[in-house]
Amino acid sequence: MNLNVKEHSIIENPPVPDNEMERLLSLSGLDLDYSDQQQHFGHLAKLAAKVAGTSISMVNLIDSFTQWTISNHGLDIDQMDREDSVCQYTIMTAEPFEVDDLSLDSRFQAKWYVSGDPNLRYYFGLPLQLSNKQNIGALCIMDRQKKVLDPEKIELLKIIADEIVARLRSFKAIESLKAKLLEANNTHKKVAHDIRGPLGGIIGLASIIRDQGMENQMEEVLEFINLIHKGGNSVLELAEEILSAHKPEQKPAPGNAGVASFNLAVFKDKLTKLYQPQARNKNIHLQINTTFETESVPFSRNKLLQIAGNLISNAMKFTPADGTVIVNLNLDIVNQNKTLIISVSDSGIGMSEAGIKAILDGTSGTTDGTGGESGYGFGLALVKHLIDSLNGSLEVDSKPGKGASFMVTLPQL
Repeated sequence: MNLNVKEHSIIENPPVPDNEMERLLSLSGLDLDYSDQQQHFGHLAKLAAKVAGTSISMVNLIDSFTQWTISNHGLDIDQMDREDSVCQYTIMTAEPFEVDDLSLDSRFQAKWYVSGDPNLRYYFGLPLQLSNKQNIGALCIMDRQKKVLDPEKIELLKIIADEIVARLRSFKAIESLKAKLLEANNTHKKVAHDIRGPLGGIIGLASIIRDQGMENQMEEVLEFINLIHKGGNSVLELAEEILSAHKPEQKPAPGNAGVASFNLAVFKDKLTKLYQPQARNKNIHLQINTTFETESVPFSRNKLLQIAGNLISNAMKFTPADGTVIVNLNLDIVNQNKTLIISVSDSGIGMSEAGIKAILDGTSGTTDGTGGESGYGFGLALVKHLIDSLNGSLEVDSKPGKGASFMVTLPQL
């Protein structure tokens, strides 16, 4: 997994939306695996670059600590610290955010991607906004030289941004239905056909637009619509997967682990893939352990990547270079009752009793990290909220200068 070179300049007052907590809750509600989205959105990133005539485009989602690039074209990167990104400004409003020359803007001129390879200059970003007006990320296009986007191209980019959001919501709906279908197989055929109808209509509409493009000899537009058409088919294939889920011999496709196939081993692999690059970037030893006896027992993935991920990012934020972050994943089974226990311990700067109380009360504030990372003050509050929503518990043990340990206990159905 690729990660940017650590940026040493510090943003003293990072931009934070007024509705930041609600925004993070909306993003966590999608329950996304950030490492497993390129196949669904890669063609849309390419489409955005073609529309704008730029060499680089990315689809970024922004959580408490990190900007996750779930698809990209022209720049091989998967994540960067939130405070190093340009897209953190794009999510501030519902309007596009444009920078004619990044090298002349004091907010960005010292960033690694401006002062060095790939020497970016132009940026144009559109917020990815859910129906509740929460900006969960951005579709951005970039280039090494200044660009001028005419209104028609901007409108096409807005259509692509809307398609990205619609697809994210569709995947969430499909995953929710798959989970329910595992509990009620006798209803899965009807549900799957209900999904296939509207999705098939979307693809049919794309076909009509494609045919009109041929009549008007709009070769470039035709190429764009073909890419959208191809992507729509991937969504339809997910519905087909649900339709065939009743077959006992059906196996989940690689990279599409469903509820039944999520276990401690998969959990460890996902966390390693997502957060090992951040640990290497800050020269921190990240160790993730599971219990061998229960590592293949299935359980629900619901919100686990968001909970564990925020705790790991927070631990690395407050652990100096050459420090250690240890994650233990355990599944206790007593009389067929399963309890997931996640513990995250670090050798960092620790916290006071007042700080611990603020976390447990869900009122933790912002603090800068050991590497100068800007604090946003919402990561641990989000974790506490998610744990409470799952009827779980959180324990914190820490002293100033002695590191911190977080233990999450979550009952599993």
